[in-house]
Amino acid sequence: MKFLTAACLLCITSAVYAQTVWQPSAGHTQIPIWPGAIPDARPSNRPETVKSTGAQDYVAGKPWLSVEQVAIPTLTVYPAQGKNTGAAVIVFPGGGYEILAIDLEGSEVCDWLAPIGVTCILLKYRVPAPRSAPNWGAYPQSPIALEDAQRTISLVRSRAAEWHIDPHKIGVLGFSAGGHLAVAVSVHFDKRLYAAVDGADQESCRPDFAVALYPGHLSRREGTLALNPDIASRISAQTPPTFLLQNENDSVDTIWDSVSYYAALLKAKVPVEFHSYAEGGHAFGLRKTKYPATAWTQLVETWLHSIGAIAD
Repeated sequence: MKFLTAACLLCITSAVYAQTVWQPSAGHTQIPIWPGAIPDARPSNRPETVKSTGAQDYVAGKPWLSVEQVAIPTLTVYPAQGKNTGAAVIVFPGGGYEILAIDLEGSEVCDWLAPIGVTCILLKYRVPAPRSAPNWGAYPQSPIALEDAQRTISLVRSRAAEWHIDPHKIGVLGFSAGGHLAVAVSVHFDKRLYAAVDGADQESCRPDFAVALYPGHLSRREGTLALNPDIASRISAQTPPTFLLQNENDSVDTIWDSVSYYAALLKAKVPVEFHSYAEGGHAFGLRKTKYPATAWTQLVETWLHSIGAIAD
């Protein structure tokens, strides 16, 4: 069957709710991205949990929520408000492929995008196991998050008319590990990591643009411009226009990840905009601090205008 019936979707959604803990704000509903069996499923040995950070981890004086043990991926649509630009952004929260910073680097992004007329899709991708588990982490060590990203882009494109989206203006935005995921799906789009499961998978999984904020897992070796082979070997003229932002004193040294990817995009003549700041650290999301990098939302909005994703 090409598309799910409403009754079938309701059954699947009910099953997801029975096994997930995090819920979006009132008026928004998360839906499963897979219609049946999940490819490369890795059931967690513990249920999904949501935790609020302690005072030592506050960002801009406020706590943030981490979602852990995510074994069932979902998306949540935040419709464009006011004048709809037709653009959509799929958001990948960071968390080292171990947790998801679901509000700091997730729902708070949608709270910014929707009011400027951009439909925001928050992806709760799979992070079902701790760092010590076998096959933990980023692609190619683990395929599951990239499978979820590929599927979500195609699913959103297949429902573009329903969600009032221009199918040619669907981008991705991610932080840290989510920034890596935005890059990975920007270069791994010509071949899916999973067998097509329904009609949605007939749609392209290539994003039309990408935003990667303090991305990780890209550089082969700190202090060089060498990219990891699974990224470097797949950059081409079809890699989407990209926006990068980074602080040079990043506590997890992702400066080399951003710089190496920036250099590779320049070499391939892929349109890229890169903003680098001396200070500001890592994992600040959209929360304003004294550091200039935290004003990045205006930079991205201007860039979206410059590439034609949103119009004046």
